[in-house]
Amino acid sequence: MHTCAAVLVAAPASGQGKTTVAAALARLHVRQGRRVRVFKCGPDFLDPHWLALASGAPVHSLDLWMTGEADCRRRLHAAAGEADLLIVEGVMGLFDGTPSAADLAERFGLPVLAVIDAQAMAGTFGALAYGLQNFRPALPWAGVLANRVAGERHAAMLEEALREPAQWLGALPRGADFSLPERHLGLVGAHELGDATARLDAAADALAATPLGRRALHELPQVRFEAPTVESGALVDRLLEGRTIAVARDAAFAFIYPANLDVLAALGARVVFFSPLAGDALPACDAVWLPGGYPELHAKALSARTALRDALAAHVAAGKPVWAECGGMMALFEELQAADGAAHPLWGLLPGRVTMHKRLTALGPQQLRLGAHVLRGHTFHYSSCETSLVPAAFTAKPDAAAAAGARAGEALYVHGPVRASYFHAWFASSPEATAKLFGAVPIELERKTPEENAHAHA
Repeated sequence: MHTCAAVLVAAPASGQGKTTVAAALARLHVRQGRRVRVFKCGPDFLDPHWLALASGAPVHSLDLWMTGEADCRRRLHAAAGEADLLIVEGVMGLFDGTPSAADLAERFGLPVLAVIDAQAMAGTFGALAYGLQNFRPALPWAGVLANRVAGERHAAMLEEALREPAQWLGALPRGADFSLPERHLGLVGAHELGDATARLDAAADALAATPLGRRALHELPQVRFEAPTVESGALVDRLLEGRTIAVARDAAFAFIYPANLDVLAALGARVVFFSPLAGDALPACDAVWLPGGYPELHAKALSARTALRDALAAHVAAGKPVWAECGGMMALFEELQAADGAAHPLWGLLPGRVTMHKRLTALGPQQLRLGAHVLRGHTFHYSSCETSLVPAAFTAKPDAAAAAGARAGEALYVHGPVRASYFHAWFASSPEATAKLFGAVPIELERKTPEENAHAHA
């Protein structure tokens, strides 16, 4: 058992400033010489960039379904044994989703630090704070912090609205220079901004002036983290022993869970990185992973990477596997049509085209069955694809087995040694299925009915 200062930063909805506060709190304590570990609740590739920069350590996901309770317990216990402060950033609103951030807080006794965007309210702030705290009587609670506050008078009105003044953790100003920019899919990655560290320092400076920022480490909530009863994450076989996997990694292909890289290494693979945007050649390898990201923002540059396109085609012609995930799959089609209507030729390893839309086309947890093994993960994208390929399988929602006539999820396309889908996989949920994706063992798929194969994927 390890005891450590810990909070879960949550909010009544998305866009309230959770990431700003979590990153500011981490940065503030790191600057004071403390060891801080930060986790992200739920599937997310973008917020962790900021949280990792703020804490100076990798940021892993905690999700009671996707990563599993045993994995969450193991990671929290291990982090508490080496850190002075643990911060978990919630997902969406505190009670949104199944499982929710509140479920995680209750399961592990993480006191909730609620961040509320108060720019258009006064007395209602107190009602909202009270509701968040008391909606579930057993929910551990740390207090409430107001964000985007107009000034001292506004902050005083918000504080006065609370039924319990001791719950007031302070206010952050509106229009400050530490706001984190957004685009479709979420925050702009910290690695894309030259002033990312300066933004975090400004946020930490602002937080330092609040009651929360002035609290000493021992004044923060102290949480006991039990050791896992059963060791999770152990791999039975090193199924990728001796294999080299080339992983695309840059601003166009940035959606990579650090834990997924850990799984590949634990399976015995040697991982090498290359940047399509920088013009890197395809490294000598046995398999390629093209992760998700923003190929639509870099379509012109990717279109010009003809040498890499040809190297990938030769790799495929040699029968070597490619796992293309969401944005990685998008880059493999013949054409991408941007939201403004402009068409860009892409790498053409898959027949068809991708079209960007202004609204989400899919969002939520998904699972993919490969033979006897099931990979858990999620989907989140603004595009759709049109292709002559017949899906080899479909993902399913977590509760699809219990829902009669449930609509199929994301298509898995198998085109020679290429395996491609909008599905983002959490490799640790099934190392055996992960090895199948990278060609270590034959991939087995259940046969689909004609009705399922006729499913219009979008």
